[in-house]
Amino acid sequence: MTATTTKNQRLISLDIFRGMAIAGMILVNNPGSWSTVYPPLLHAKWHGWTPTDWVFPFFLFAVGMAIPLALGKRLGQPQGQILRKIGIRSLLIFGLGLLLAAFPHFKLTAAVPSGLLLLHYVLVAVFVVSLFLRGVALGQKPVKATLAQRSWYLVLASGAGIALIGLIYADYSTLRIPGVLQRIAIVYAICALLFLNTSWKGQLGIAVALLLGYWGIMALVPVPGGIAPNLEPETNLGAWLDRTLLGTGHLWSQSKTWDPEGLLSTLPAIATGISGMLATYWMKNEADDLRRFLGLLGAGAVLIVLSELWNLGFPINKALWTSSYVLHSSGVALVFLSLIYWLADVKGYTTWGKPFYVYGANALFVFVLSGFVAKLSYTISWEAGGQAVTLKTWIYDTFYTSVLSPYNASLAFAITNVLFFWALAWLLYRNRIYIKV
Repeated sequence: MTATTTKNQRLISLDIFRGMAIAGMILVNNPGSWSTVYPPLLHAKWHGWTPTDWVFPFFLFAVGMAIPLALGKRLGQPQGQILRKIGIRSLLIFGLGLLLAAFPHFKLTAAVPSGLLLLHYVLVAVFVVSLFLRGVALGQKPVKATLAQRSWYLVLASGAGIALIGLIYADYSTLRIPGVLQRIAIVYAICALLFLNTSWKGQLGIAVALLLGYWGIMALVPVPGGIAPNLEPETNLGAWLDRTLLGTGHLWSQSKTWDPEGLLSTLPAIATGISGMLATYWMKNEADDLRRFLGLLGAGAVLIVLSELWNLGFPINKALWTSSYVLHSSGVALVFLSLIYWLADVKGYTTWGKPFYVYGANALFVFVLSGFVAKLSYTISWEAGGQAVTLKTWIYDTFYTSVLSPYNASLAFAITNVLFFWALAWLLYRNRIYIKV
């Protein structure tokens, strides 16, 4: 069976690829115990890479791929209207990242009156539910405009109430500002603007400039304080910039001195998004299926070779999001995408990819929800034998470590999370509910 892709057809491979990325993100983020994780499911300690280091850039690559497809349909609309949609979506994703970082206690001080505390949590519930309803309304065809508008009013009203209480009673001195969702929001916004205002050649030039510029900054610019340019965790220029502009209290809690989604490393991350956009241009504009496949595969192979060469002087490093890492991860993404494209879009073999397709249909929603559920499992606790026991610990000890070895128990717990959220995604997909975040 052959399913030749035309310029106007949906790319099944994109949904499968995006779903694989989300499944991978949930898998690596939810081990039973961080002390017993199989090495391939851990990030490289510093320089180098593991398969886990592909997961996040794969999703950013998919974000970039989706932009020409989604915004391309809107090019006939007034540009102000398009920019408004880009801005709202970017702010929502960034805001969800901050909400997830603050959840569930939101750093509220003991001085908040009990009545306001209750109101705060009610407003949070209203905010989340109304955001869900808005996403459902926007994901329907045709768009349920009335539901979308009314739920949007509730989002704004509840969000304003949360912000007002937070300004008075919350302590944000240790709220992490960078994060995965925040980086997704920034990369999406900038890549979307580039799509509207530049050609693919211009975008390619910008990507090259970002990668070369980032290398030059990190390798040649001294760190203030008399420190020579370096790529060490705490003393590199990016870490210094994060501490200076954001403060140590707003960085990754496990380091406090640098952040894996820091400010400076966002520049090459934008290049990751651009690489996804360029892949879509090739897939949509090249008429021959075989040339599409070979072009993606060949480009991926070239980027991998170039990344290994650049690795000699600017090591592959996910935490720093080095230029060689961008070439490496984008190259691997292109190889995977080419194979998925050939199987799903060209040959029509889609059954194997259906589980990932289901994930990809509501990718961001499922990922955000998995983060909230994980934090709740650490928060819900009770006394047992004179010790506090969390819900996550009880589930893990009762159903996993009691019957499996430590490493297998940790892996089984992570896989259970993947299956649980896939079941939720399948329920949404079966009922044709697509939530646009």
